[in-house]
Amino acid sequence: MDFIATGDLGSNSFRLTISKNIDGQYQTVDSIKDMIHFATGLDENDFLDDKSQERALQCLQKFGERLRGFKENQVRVVATNTFRVAKNINSFMPRAEEALGFPIEIVGGHEEARLIYTGIVHMTPFNGKRALIVDIGGGSTEFIVGLDLQLEITESLNIGCVTYSKHFFDTDNITDKNFDNAIKSARSEIQRIRRKINESKWDFAIGSSGTAKAIGALYHAYNPNKEAFDYDFLVSLKNQIIKYGSVEKAKFKEIKSTRVEVFAGGVALMIAIFEELKIKEMQVTDAGLRDGVLYDFIGRQLDQDLRDETVENFQSRYFANKKQADNVSRLALEFFDRLNRSDPIEQSISQWQHFITWASKLHEIGLFISYSGYHRHSSYIIENADMSGFSSKDQYITGLIILGHKGNLKKVQGYLTSKELWYATISLRLATIFCRARNGISIPDSTSIKLDEKNKNIILKIEKSWMDDNPLTASVLEKEASYWKFISYDFVIKLI
Repeated sequence: MDFIATGDLGSNSFRLTISKNIDGQYQTVDSIKDMIHFATGLDENDFLDDKSQERALQCLQKFGERLRGFKENQVRVVATNTFRVAKNINSFMPRAEEALGFPIEIVGGHEEARLIYTGIVHMTPFNGKRALIVDIGGGSTEFIVGLDLQLEITESLNIGCVTYSKHFFDTDNITDKNFDNAIKSARSEIQRIRRKINESKWDFAIGSSGTAKAIGALYHAYNPNKEAFDYDFLVSLKNQIIKYGSVEKAKFKEIKSTRVEVFAGGVALMIAIFEELKIKEMQVTDAGLRDGVLYDFIGRQLDQDLRDETVENFQSRYFANKKQADNVSRLALEFFDRLNRSDPIEQSISQWQHFITWASKLHEIGLFISYSGYHRHSSYIIENADMSGFSSKDQYITGLIILGHKGNLKKVQGYLTSKELWYATISLRLATIFCRARNGISIPDSTSIKLDEKNKNIILKIEKSWMDDNPLTASVLEKEASYWKFISYDFVIKLI
């Protein structure tokens, strides 16, 4: 495709990047960035206030205008820490997606770290050395260790320049005590991952995102011939801010006005990181999350979806029967196609085919824990594990389909809010029933399945001769009818 759009909605800034395919390479042709300071809207109970929500919606409306004419498969927008921690985010998300005009993926901390690394490794030569990457965001800080294309460690801590500036600093009266308290607090958090990071034997440190770039710009202004800033420079920045009592009065010409408000918190975090991880110097990169989202999205367009690789890794980790999973996946997709033919869905069919495939391949990983209630174990693993490439919504939907594929349907009735989700759940349920004998069974071409919402019926038409030849499947289908009665549906089998 000629154009793709990628966005990252951070705790400090929102970005939208438009890229064009020029001779096989995507190049940026437009970019919009707004400093939202989204995390400042979180109260002591992690609820977003109305003002911060309104700022975000106004920005997303601007993004939405720029995205007019784009199709869903041309756009990917991810959201980070504030979206993860805000307790009232579920009520905000529909408004946000309506303003943008496209879905928003809330990514977990480890997935955010992976995307950051993806962006940096594509744009920064490691020369065979192991890098420690530190990305101080508005609400969280990501720590990544990797060697060239091999990602080794991803950690995310809920410490960010926006939240620390808000909690520890009075912008008009910054003192040594403010810095001391902020640094001590950050160090106590970093100590949780210090040993793991230092045992990785990283060779050099890279800083990405706004805080690191602002510090790097200041350092370069004083040291034009040097690339990496050191601990002494960070301390000098802290002392200068304390001397003048605020970042604004210190008049750092290289810092943009939109960053002044959160700079003290960023400096305090960087000092704590240097002290705990024994960093001597850090170079700065312009690459980061937005680039990682772009490269990861390009991979999906080329059918190199990391999520498929993650699913295969989980199958191996939990000793899933891959042949059985493939049989279930094939049949579930077939049922989904037949359901869709009877009543076409409006959303992207390929998107739901992905969900059905992932759920089919992972539905039995809970057997690694116990046969009893294995579908609940499988669902729990999928919803709570760190799964590279998956957004929290991807994991939630996949886990929900798995949870609903077996047993009583009352447990998922309240969550099946869309026809697409109903179709996916029905498809996997039927596929596992028909594959019960684990022999790669095929259903007759004349078989049809229809969800009749008006009369609350699920109607399966199938040849009588086929049912006579497959008594196990026939008996399980008869039992299936009893489960649907719990949610006031009739599962009707019509023999033809």
